[in-house]
Amino acid sequence: MKQLTIIKIGGNVIDNSANLHQFLLDFTALPGDKILVHGGGKIATELGESLGVEAKMIEGRRVTDIETLRIVTMVYAGLINKNMVAQLQAKGSNAIGLTGADGNIIKAKKRPVKEIDYGFVGDLDEHSVSSTTLDSLLKAGLVPVLCAITHDGDTQLLNTNADTIASSVAVAMSALYETRLVYCFEKKGVLRDVNDDDSVVREIKTDEFEGLKADGTVQGGMIPKLHNAFEAIKKGVSAVYIGKADELNELAEGTFGTKMNP
Repeated sequence: MKQLTIIKIGGNVIDNSANLHQFLLDFTALPGDKILVHGGGKIATELGESLGVEAKMIEGRRVTDIETLRIVTMVYAGLINKNMVAQLQAKGSNAIGLTGADGNIIKAKKRPVKEIDYGFVGDLDEHSVSSTTLDSLLKAGLVPVLCAITHDGDTQLLNTNADTIASSVAVAMSALYETRLVYCFEKKGVLRDVNDDDSVVREIKTDEFEGLKADGTVQGGMIPKLHNAFEAIKKGVSAVYIGKADELNELAEGTFGTKMNP
């Protein structure tokens, strides 16, 4: 099987033009087929505030009312996505910017209201991603750049977590490619000592995860990240990496961040 690399970046890259420029250079230099998934950074919040729409967050998650949906669609699918595509084209990568609605690539379901109404937020399942459409784009020599906007198949756009999109796309594509998933964030990887950036745990296997949680090496927000990583591996993804965006060039050398293995 051919190798496919799916990389997710967040606000720590998007919000800094120098960081984004270097990341896109390193992304372009990666050999083989690849897909880029991105969130929105601070730009949507700043634009919303300038328009009098205050961001509403519950437990770190954005509540997406209709006004917020309009803003995140403009920012994620428009400004950020097309800026990245233009930069990638200038760097020699034939990128195509997409929402989940384009080509029906990602069809989500509006999150049901339980204790909290998150508004126009989309959840994904095993049938959400059209691997055949993404495969056809890759075979045409294109590099898909997916933003965090999906649709429900019945005219409604939805705001969907970019980490979830990256994981769902990786799982779906693993039936066609040897797929690796890379999460780029602000740390060098999973750290044994949160105050020491050089204390990176280079490899974690599935059966080691519980022990690292028990001894406190993995804690807080890193727990759901690793849980999702091992769930992706369980569903067919060959490996998941977590590391710092400005060290992406080390992926080819096998020294990038923390690698999660079966």
